[in-house]
Amino acid sequence: MPLRARTENALLTLPLLVLLVVMLGFPTLLDIVYSLSHVSFEAIRSPKLAGFSNFTATLADPGFWKAVWFSLRFAVITAAIECVLGLVLAIYLSPLLRRFPALLAILIMPMVIAPAMMGLMYRLVLHEFIGPLPNFLLDHFNLSIGFLTPDTIFQTIVAIETLQWTPFTILLFHMAYEAIPDDIREVARVDGIGPLRLLARVELPMMLPTVALAAFIRFIDGFRVFDNVWTLSGTGPGGSTTSLAIYVYVTFFRTGNIGQAVAASILVFLATFAMLWLATRRRTEG
Repeated sequence: MPLRARTENALLTLPLLVLLVVMLGFPTLLDIVYSLSHVSFEAIRSPKLAGFSNFTATLADPGFWKAVWFSLRFAVITAAIECVLGLVLAIYLSPLLRRFPALLAILIMPMVIAPAMMGLMYRLVLHEFIGPLPNFLLDHFNLSIGFLTPDTIFQTIVAIETLQWTPFTILLFHMAYEAIPDDIREVARVDGIGPLRLLARVELPMMLPTVALAAFIRFIDGFRVFDNVWTLSGTGPGGSTTSLAIYVYVTFFRTGNIGQAVAASILVFLATFAMLWLATRRRTEG
């Protein structure tokens, strides 16, 4: 590239670079300082350097590892269920969606609802005493089910997350399915390939990049879950629904241990960045 073109490109990207440095550089630097310091709300302007004690305290905290296990388990399970359901529904409903495209707008309506509102709504619907669903099951089927008890809260949260975000995977998979050229399907049919073999041998392999992308996006979103879980159950019975984001929030605002909370958030950021880097590297190598 000529020197003049490189200079022009540098000048054009300079405002964006300055904006990123101002908007992201200072908060990042402040987080690093706080993570290496003893700091509280009373002394937030005068942190005292403490080395890596906040990181060691976080890594030695059983509550942190419990939150890591919850976030990993929640992210893997919800991403898997959403992708499987989304793939099945996108293929099964494709003839109907092709004839009536407006139905797709109805299917993705749960995505429009803010996750915090979704959690609050289900908190009211599933409440043990005033919730309409538990009372309906008890009155009509004599079933007493506690949806927010320690034994069932995880399954309840997984179900709510799945109901809200499966439409996202349906949308992606429907677009990928419709993008497959009809010529390929016609050639397969001429060769005597049946619908199931066509799906397994031709269509699914062509949709595989979209499936992998959807699974990765849903995994990251599930790993950093906060708002819907917080409004539904908070930290949960015995801390059973404490995700990493909730752990950071509680450590920061409830215990006032700002240094440890920021250290935990940096560990979460590093873990997320590592996953993004591995996924990008594998995609590049592939």
